[in-house]
Amino acid sequence: MSERGAEFFGRWITDNVMRGSVGADIVSVAELTSKLFADARAAGISEEEIEEEIGSAYEAILAAIVGSTGKP
Repeated sequence: MSERGAEFFGRWITDNVMRGSVGADIVSVAELTSKLFADARAAGISEEEIEEEIGSAYEAILAAIVGSTGKP
């Protein structure tokens, strides 16, 4: 298990979703998922390390967006 992946994801969501205005459309979420994995690789964290802890990164990002805006 990788707590490091979950911690990275939490910080990343705060910096990239909670502090900005992003849409919950398919393209926005897919682009954010790609950015998450690129940023994680740059920090030495694999996709597997993140998804091992949080499940589907795509679904977690979508849930964060919907939760931050209060609307689907």
